[in-house]
Amino acid sequence: MKYYGLYMLWGMLLMACKSDPAAPAPAGPDASFARGADVSWITEMEASGRRFYNAAGAEQDGMRLLKQLGMDAIRLRVWVNPENGWCGMEDLLVKARRAHDLGMRLLINFHYSDTWADPGQQRPPKAWEGSNLEALKAAVAAHTTEVLEALQARGIAPEWVQVGNETGNGMLWETGKAATDMAAYAALNNAGYDAVKAVFPDTKVVVHLQNGYDNGLFRWLFDGLKANGGKWDVIGMSLYPSPDDWQQRNEQCLANMRDMVERYGSDVMVCEVGMSWDEAATARLFLEDLMAKAHTLPEGKALGVFYWEPQSYGGWKGYTLGAFDASGRPTEALEAFRPR
Repeated sequence: MKYYGLYMLWGMLLMACKSDPAAPAPAGPDASFARGADVSWITEMEASGRRFYNAAGAEQDGMRLLKQLGMDAIRLRVWVNPENGWCGMEDLLVKARRAHDLGMRLLINFHYSDTWADPGQQRPPKAWEGSNLEALKAAVAAHTTEVLEALQARGIAPEWVQVGNETGNGMLWETGKAATDMAAYAALNNAGYDAVKAVFPDTKVVVHLQNGYDNGLFRWLFDGLKANGGKWDVIGMSLYPSPDDWQQRNEQCLANMRDMVERYGSDVMVCEVGMSWDEAATARLFLEDLMAKAHTLPEGKALGVFYWEPQSYGGWKGYTLGAFDASGRPTEALEAFRPR
């Protein structure tokens, strides 16, 4: 893609700035709790001319700005062969380099698709269409290995890796649809898990579901995985409440997190959150409350919270749940991410 050369140069220049003194790492009991953001759109936004500004209106690099606001971790999705290249492996490597050179922790999110994988669609990549279960397992392992070895070759080690995105009904449909064949989904999940551990033995593998308030969904899926030999280290959740129901959703999410810790002994992580950008004060309350609740779990079991694409603004891709205003400046919502 024509923008890659520019971004690779940018990444090389950023290597001269391995850490950002403007935002020291938190100390004390909050130090291990990730306060992060998924910024997978950031290179595409920049290439389209979007810019990011601090509260005073000074233009800044988007990732560096998030770090200055208190974030210490970046989540990045990767698609197998996206039509326009964005969020493919090469684009991922550019963004991962930038995050790494800022001293930020890294969560890699494999969709195992050429496009969005979510509760409504889990389409195999075009190159994998028509493959049987054994071929899909091999493809999952090969793709996971290729991306992670490319990171490893650049001296970048992700702290966490997701095998699939919002897989409440499995992945790589129809073969890996959990409601139809939980064993097949478990086998595909394990192909990804084993590939991660072969490259990065200490990296924690996340299985991530939608609707973090829905305990019934989580019990069904993880009971099914467990019964079929499924492997995971972390149970990940998405949580997108409305301004009117966030308190109830947070209570339900906390109850679900507690159950996942007690039932499976798993670590838990909120991999995605969001609320309408123009509800910033309410979003801050929601996020502060969610983080406070997460800290009531047994020590070390709650790993962090990631805002999904907070830097999106001005109706980018039709998405309105970011945390920047129409002028490209962060809203009050992101104050919740400052270390306590």
